[in-house]
Amino acid sequence: MEKELMEKKNDLITRAEEVLNSAKEEKRELTDAEAQELAEIRDNVRRIMKTLEIKGEFDKMEGNALEKEGLPKNEVKQEEETRALEEEKAFEDYIRGVVTNERAANMTLTDNGAVIPTTIANRIIKKVYDISPILERSSKYNVKGNLELPYYDVETQTINVGWATEFQELESNVGKFDSISLTGYLAGALSLVSRSLINNSQFDIVGFVVDEMAYSIHRFIENTLLNGSGSVTGLSTLTNVKNAAASTTLTADELIEAQGQVKDVYQGNAIWIMSTATRDALRLLKDNVGRYLLNDDITAPFGKVLLGKPVYVSDNMPDMAAGENAIYYGDMTGLATKFSEDMNIQVLREKYATQHAVGVVGWLEFDSKVENAQKIVTIKMAGTKPSL
Repeated sequence: MEKELMEKKNDLITRAEEVLNSAKEEKRELTDAEAQELAEIRDNVRRIMKTLEIKGEFDKMEGNALEKEGLPKNEVKQEEETRALEEEKAFEDYIRGVVTNERAANMTLTDNGAVIPTTIANRIIKKVYDISPILERSSKYNVKGNLELPYYDVETQTINVGWATEFQELESNVGKFDSISLTGYLAGALSLVSRSLINNSQFDIVGFVVDEMAYSIHRFIENTLLNGSGSVTGLSTLTNVKNAAASTTLTADELIEAQGQVKDVYQGNAIWIMSTATRDALRLLKDNVGRYLLNDDITAPFGKVLLGKPVYVSDNMPDMAAGENAIYYGDMTGLATKFSEDMNIQVLREKYATQHAVGVVGWLEFDSKVENAQKIVTIKMAGTKPSL
């Protein structure tokens, strides 16, 4: 645990230095997003330092207690290992529904009446979800109220250019601007944490829940951007579509043709976004000369490139099925996201005191629409989605 926390702390400090150095080199002030990121890094580092400090105190107290019992130092470690095995066995018995009075002595309460031994509590591993960088790469606008983005379609608003003769008038064609309107839709999340759990835990349970809340909101935003949700459309209304011939499989030609539907000028920062199952299915695809399209590349974020571009997987992306947008490809700045209210997470220590609980609440207000359809293409599987 100590090693992982120290590594996380060092990584956070390194990231903070990168943000500060970038602003210094460019001789500018921090952006709102950078200031928010640095504030979150500062809070996370403080929590890690506090956790390490408390853990050190408990370790020292436990070691002193064992030595006071007259145990030689070489037996202290053995005693700790024995205790860990007993607690793991108690935890296993609880999962299996077998809890004896002797086992119960090794357990502590959680918010739902279940029990977690101290050894297991220090080894909690959260489930990891794959999240694509679509939010980070989108065109973000942090403004209050409605936002109107002017949009000029060069394909339909063509300016006449042609051969001319002296002293003859040119034919004019005035370009016309359309607009994309972004408003703001409020989303919130609330979690209650038992004070008994907080008081009986060795680790910073409130900090853990706060981090999980932020992570869950990030996952919610990503799902909304990829699939649309409620009044926020995200990429779900994308008009640049490559229709697949089949409902559950893709061909190499279809991937190549989809990539070609993004203009060359936008290819530089293009990425692929798909589900893990879709990526696994594409591993077997080859081009006309027998070369695999999906290749290993240790320099790519997820270790894979497809037709020379990084592949990101997301658990929010649907697998290849009838009527689904199974893959997105392109420069994700073609998607506009507007935050009227920055995501903020608050700990409510008094509001739920009568319930012997602490509340953790998160709020954000945002909207998202396609800003430039030429930058992104979706591969839509054949068929129609089954009705719910």
